[in-house]
This record gives sequence, C-alpha cells and structure tokens, in this order.
Amino acid sequence: MTTPDDDRHDVVIAGAGPAGGQCARDIAARGYDVVVLEAEQEDGFPGPSNKSTAGTFHSMMSAFQVPDTVVQNYTDNVVLESPNSFYNRDHAGAVLDFAAFKRWLVDAAREEGAEVRFGARVSKPILENGEIVGVRYNGDEEIYGDIVVDATGPSAPLAKELDVSNLHRETQAIGIDYEVEGIDLDHRGYADLTDSMMLRLDHDIAPGGYSWIFHTGGDTAKVGVCYIQNDRHREQAVDGMRIDDYMDRWLDDDPRFEDAYRPDDGNVLRGSAHIQMPGELHTDNFMAIGDTVPSIDPLWGEGIHKGMKSGRVAAVAADYCLAGSTPDTSAENIGVYDQLWHNEVAPNMHSRLMLTELLYLARNERYDTLMNDLRRADGDVLAGANKGGKLDMAKLLHLSDVPLVAKWLKGRLKDPSGRWNPMAGLR
Repeated sequence: MTTPDDDRHDVVIAGAGPAGGQCARDIAARGYDVVVLEAEQEDGFPGPSNKSTAGTFHSMMSAFQVPDTVVQNYTDNVVLESPNSFYNRDHAGAVLDFAAFKRWLVDAAREEGAEVRFGARVSKPILENGEIVGVRYNGDEEIYGDIVVDATGPSAPLAKELDVSNLHRETQAIGIDYEVEGIDLDHRGYADLTDSMMLRLDHDIAPGGYSWIFHTGGDTAKVGVCYIQNDRHREQAVDGMRIDDYMDRWLDDDPRFEDAYRPDDGNVLRGSAHIQMPGELHTDNFMAIGDTVPSIDPLWGEGIHKGMKSGRVAAVAADYCLAGSTPDTSAENIGVYDQLWHNEVAPNMHSRLMLTELLYLARNERYDTLMNDLRRADGDVLAGANKGGKLDMAKLLHLSDVPLVAKWLKGRLKDPSGRWNPMAGLR
C-alpha cells in the first residue's frame, strides 16, 4: 500500500471514456499533473465499455478536433420515423468507430502529458475529515489528488459514496445495437436512409423508447433499440419479451431487413444510461462528469458530445481551483463546475426533458401527426424545440394534447422526492 506522498497528483480521474479522456486531455494541456485510472486492460481496449452507437454531429467533431480516422461514415441527414410517416432534415453528422475513437482520445490525452493506468479498477474514495483526498483501486492500491473526478458512468463508485450520484431506476434507459449488413436503405414506402441517421418512434418496436438505423457505408448500418424501464414501458410491453426479443422482432418484420444479416464478427453492443435532471455535481475536492451525472442528450440519446463537454468544463473548473498561489478546491470554489455545466453542457435541461417525456407518453398515432407537423413547420422549429425553446415546443402541440400534458403534470406533482423528475409522468 502506498503512502500519500508516494502517489500524489493535481487531478485523479476515474474512467477513460469520452468524458474522462477529454477531461484529462484538457487538464494536462494546462500543465497539470493528471492521472486516469481505467478498469479495462490496455490490450484490447475498449472491450466491455465499447457500448455506444457513436452517432454524433459536426459540432462535436470540430470542437474537439476528432480525426477522420475514427469515422465509419459521414452522414448528411437526420430522419425521424413514426409507424406510418417520416420527416427528413439536412443535418451533417458522423457515425464513429467507437472503439477507435476511445483509443484515439486516450492517445490524445497522453500526448498532452496525462498518465493513463489501465487495469486500475476504482473501488472507493479515501476520506479525511469527511472529504475525498484520494482513491482506492485494485484492492489496496491508493492514489491521492487535490481534485478527484468520477467519470465511470452509472456505476459511479465514488459519486455514490459521496452522496453526489442521484440516478433513479425509473429513468434508466437500456439499449442494444447490432452491426447489420444487406439492408435495403431505400425501400419503397420508407425514407431513403443513405448517409443518414434515423430515429424511429414506435411503441411496437421500442415500447417507451425509440429505435434507430445509422448508415455506416454500403449496405451496412448500426441498428438498435432502446427503452426506459418505467411504467410507460410496462404498459406498452409484451409480457416475457426482453430487449433482444424486440430487436429480433423488428429485424424479422421490417422489409428493409428482408435480406439483412449480422456478420459473424459483428459487434453486439449493450449499454444503459439515465435520462433525468442531475442531482449534485460536486462536493469538496470532487466533480462527477459524463454519464455519472448524467450528461446524455435526453431527446436524441446522444452522449458523446455532452460527455466531452462536461469533461471540458470540469477541466476549466479544475484550473480555476488550482491556478492560484494557494489552491482552493472547496465545494464553494469548485461549484463553478455546476454553473458551467448548466450554462454550457445542458442549457434549458428542464424544458428539453419535458419534451422528451411528452414524446414517450404519446401514442403511436400521435407520432404520425408529429411527422406531418414537422413537414409543415418552419425548418427551425425542430431545432428550437430541441434546444428547449418553449415557443417552438408550443408550435408542435395540439388541443388534443391537453390530456397528455395533464398526465405529465399530474405525475410531476406526485413526485415524492420533491425534486422534479422527468419520468414522474409515467407513474
């Protein structure tokens, strides 16, 4: 077992995902001594943590200088589908090779001077006078830092111990994603999905959630299903069906997959995330970032960009706390991270979560109406609603939605925690 003086650093980060990797990259670039602890072994990284469909947009690619070498396919459009209709919007994006992307980010952090220790599984915080001063990993190994960052995702071993994590089971989304070949991307009666990322709202396929097809080139795509484990899912679900069963049924029933197949070496990705308002984000000497918070985009389910932005603002906060002649990492001082998170990572989070909640409460026929509304509306309405603009959101509502909104409000008022829970309307 080490002593505090043997292994002391400016910042210790648990987790080498998009949030942790980018946080380390930015902190090291500022000249600080930063160490990343990653549970997986370097040989084969990432293995178990390769869980993302990795669809993103050019704003992320340019903001973080992501190279073309980790891109499977650049896309031109976003397509929204309902059971009987669709809406197509020009919006450039990219489908990443997530494993290659994570390896690149680790290399980029190392190039800036960060140390990355693989095979280092974090178990609990080291506390002195009730404040975190370090991390215990791999049983009895210890490492100390002026600031500790939890970027481990929903497992959150540090954030939970410090009562920072506030993740609810009823807000947990689970997903599965296949690599599929032989897809008819321009099937009659459907939108042309060539060089597109498509999200489908259809409770028959994903009760209480959504499904997707992200074109990765040729006749191949990432195909997936995701739903939230809550009462809405249970109301719509078929008894005994698991997420694998919904995925297989979609592949069997959708004519676009008639000649499709999963290659023998194709990846099957499984993952989970929480779609909710965060609780606390920090305490003395400590910040939680990425899916530990959580930082996933509630409407589109995109987590890479939000996670990396949270890592970046955490790096800014760390610099703010450590830059002076006398570092101050108190909860009050490190609270600048909370301000940056709500201003830069997820502005208008309440409104955007409300829109997401209403979508999951809606019935299939309402999704068809939504596609028609989007085609008739000004092209900026969807973008404005996605940003949480209440006027744009109102343009997508009908008088017939009053019972839907009332149900959502009723659930919100019944939330026993006293804190607004975006999934409360499903109870």
